[in-house]
Amino acid sequence: MPDNLGGMSETDSFEEIPPGPVKQRGRETMRRRAFERSTTDQRLLDSRGPSDWVHTDPWRVLRIQSEFVEGFGSLAELGPAISVFGSARTKPDEPMYALAEELGRGLSLAGFAVVTGGGPGIMEAANKGACESGGVSVGLGIELPFEAGLNEYVDLGINFRYFFARKTMFVKYAQGFVVLPGGFGTFDELFEALTLVQTQKVTSFPIVLMGTEYWSGLVDWLRQTVLGDGKVSDGDLDMFHVTDDVDEVVRIVREARVRHRLTAPEDDEFQNNAELG
Repeated sequence: MPDNLGGMSETDSFEEIPPGPVKQRGRETMRRRAFERSTTDQRLLDSRGPSDWVHTDPWRVLRIQSEFVEGFGSLAELGPAISVFGSARTKPDEPMYALAEELGRGLSLAGFAVVTGGGPGIMEAANKGACESGGVSVGLGIELPFEAGLNEYVDLGINFRYFFARKTMFVKYAQGFVVLPGGFGTFDELFEALTLVQTQKVTSFPIVLMGTEYWSGLVDWLRQTVLGDGKVSDGDLDMFHVTDDVDEVVRIVREARVRHRLTAPEDDEFQNNAELG
């Protein structure tokens, strides 16, 4: 009875397998039976295969990564900038449109790039003011079912699929936020900025609300109800300013930038102090 593997007798002999060709695939070395006749490129190009994988989370992770890489690469050398928010529904003949245009012009002349969501309304007005005064006008668009691309006054535009990647760019490459009247999207940006300042994720980051009449109800509610019920501290209500004056906005953001440059550990004029990247 054979006592070796494979049932071979003592008189049997192993067939000698010649070494044959050698193939290197990345870090792998393949010989004999492991040798593959096709190449990775060939298999990629010869067969389309199923397409379901483009809708899976691992592929989404790569898309998300690409949005951060694209945003960082496009905005890294932007220079001092202010993000401006407000309603896409504001019409060109409304007073707030004119105020946003004046704001974009004032920030531009003060040496700031103007960054918006790139849409119509307040965003378009701020971009227009910056563009027509010779400044840098930036639009960070988002894929939505009801908005059609970037407005015509955007000089540097980036479109995003994901809100959170876009939000990072608004904060990382800005030295402050100016918030004009708007709806849920505007509120979202406002309260996220307040949360980042409150939790000290960003420092020397001014937040200015323009439109005293529009914001007065919210400010009263924060003071009387939220603060009154102990849900925020007294100092939390000092994190933002309310004004109707473009010159005051420019003064506030310029003073904040000077304070940051004086207190920063090194000269990072072209990088926001938000540690998000």
